[in-house]
Amino acid sequence: MCRWLTYSGSPLLLDTVLYRPEHSLINQSLHARMGVESTNGDGFGVGWYSADGDRAPAVFRDVGPAWNNRNLRELAAHVRSGLFFAHVRASTGSAVQQTNCHPFRHGRWLWMHNGAIADFPRLQRDLCMAVGPALFPSIEGSTDSEVMFYLAITFGLDQDVPGAVARTAGLVERLGKEHGVPDPLQMTVAVSDGERVWAFRYSSQASSRSLFYNSRAETVRRLHPELDYLREISDDTRLVVSEPLGDLPGVWNELPESSYA
Repeated sequence: MCRWLTYSGSPLLLDTVLYRPEHSLINQSLHARMGVESTNGDGFGVGWYSADGDRAPAVFRDVGPAWNNRNLRELAAHVRSGLFFAHVRASTGSAVQQTNCHPFRHGRWLWMHNGAIADFPRLQRDLCMAVGPALFPSIEGSTDSEVMFYLAITFGLDQDVPGAVARTAGLVERLGKEHGVPDPLQMTVAVSDGERVWAFRYSSQASSRSLFYNSRAETVRRLHPELDYLREISDDTRLVVSEPLGDLPGVWNELPESSYA
């Protein structure tokens, strides 16, 4: 499986979130506490929206581990954004290659996923046949995550994000039943259009991978005034993370099972 985070709020340098916290995503790439694997070294990626009004996100992905990538550290220390995604990958069977690293991008959309479609090769053909013909050539890699992204676009991501993701999950569930695959879907998903972020937590077994969101910045500042990097961020700043970035009480809240935010 994988670990990921998404940030939305006052613009800040990416390394403020990626490197500075006690249990940062970079730390999780080597020492995850709540994932299926403790090591997530099969590639990484970051995607961000600039503050100049351009709605198309930038993406940087690589196949090596995040914990020793000098280019990622350099980029994170100089790129400032008010909305960004970051993901460290542990492959569930697909190849370790750049096109399989998250986040995935199409137009203004960013998408990333932790989890898996069980027995994906068995369902892959039917799932891919449901992708819109005009979208199918945009699929570059071989992951179930990317196919889910293009299914969500096919099913109306532009008009109704929760509905499109629900229809995608419903198709996986239906095809799993038809092909005799029990409990076919495990997912935490983040998706953004550059203005808003949605996060989803769902699995066929109702036992989904971990997902947390932060308390309001005002509350965290009051509880932990020593966190100097929180002084300038707005109260509507939100982080959604696969696992908490530290152990400070009152900071993190678990997203309920089978829900979205």
